[in-house]
Amino acid sequence: MKQLLFILAALSLFACHGGQTSSPQAEGDTVPFKYARQLTVVRYKDCTVATLNNPWKPGKTLRRYVLIPSGSLSSSAAAAPGSTVLRTPLSRSMIFTTVHCAMLQALGREDCIAGVADLKYIKIPWVQQQVAAGRIADVGEGMSPVIEKIIDSRPDAIFLSPFENSGGYGKLEDIDIPIVECAEYMEESPLARAEWLRFYGMLFGCEHEADSLFAVVDSSYQALSRLAREAKDQPTVMVDKVTGSVWYVAGGKSTIGRMIADAGGRYLWADDAHSGSVSLPFEAVLERAGEADVWLFRYSADHDITYGELAGEHHGYRQFKTFRNRSAYGCNVELSRFYEESPFRPDWLLSDFIQILHPSLTGLPPLRYYQKVK
Repeated sequence: MKQLLFILAALSLFACHGGQTSSPQAEGDTVPFKYARQLTVVRYKDCTVATLNNPWKPGKTLRRYVLIPSGSLSSSAAAAPGSTVLRTPLSRSMIFTTVHCAMLQALGREDCIAGVADLKYIKIPWVQQQVAAGRIADVGEGMSPVIEKIIDSRPDAIFLSPFENSGGYGKLEDIDIPIVECAEYMEESPLARAEWLRFYGMLFGCEHEADSLFAVVDSSYQALSRLAREAKDQPTVMVDKVTGSVWYVAGGKSTIGRMIADAGGRYLWADDAHSGSVSLPFEAVLERAGEADVWLFRYSADHDITYGELAGEHHGYRQFKTFRNRSAYGCNVELSRFYEESPFRPDWLLSDFIQILHPSLTGLPPLRYYQKVK
């Protein structure tokens, strides 16, 4: 009996620190996620384990996190091998993306930002002001940050977006600071991506606020989607434009592709199996989307783009019906907060899409991100 009790105690301890046992009931309580598929969270008595699936290698784990409350006596050394230990709530984090800076601001936890990378891409006045005042560190470019500045800032975690075949994070992996891989952009639906708000709320000690905000997003998005279903037509949609020598279009399984469908549109690459972007030659896009009804694209400029400027960028644009019929809508990411807001507020972007695709539907707020090209 003593031996049996010892074995059961050992199994329990192992489970509470990120290990696995054969019984799901013995492992802990799984936190239900309504939409997210790349994230699994299990609560134990003295910790929480979050497992991120590898979106590029089905069946593989990208990273496993063990969340241990700061005041807990649990030993981080007891975490399962390969796990990343995070002492929660986080209070001083290095944020490498503008979207996650905005997310923390939306959750009322912007004071947890200890430093940022790629400051020139962060169009959040408060962050810019704090950097200028020396209260938030600027660690340089995200692809090659100044390691010394990161160390001097004493962050409790580094938040960055992973990408396929990255080959790791170089010197960042050698400084003994936990890396949080923000892979929500690889989810296959807008609400699945937005639901990662709940995971970030667990990390920063604002789980209730995050759950409440996501509930608002979910309810708003569903109401808008129901409104879109009232429309009788289903216009065809093409997206984005030429960059260099290729045209990057959103994959059929991407959040943008799904959102166009939810807005009552027919995305011309809906049959594509990618959840990220797909690079295509101009001719391939023209062949499939030459007769599209609506053109939605993003661009970066200090003014609103015109059809004349579009034609100057690439003479081939004149061949599209959307150009000839003047049915193009541009999102100027310099003059809007598209990247900061839309990932975690997809309902706001969906509202834009519905108005553009179904102008007869009324009662919606003014366009927030996209504007009709002049």
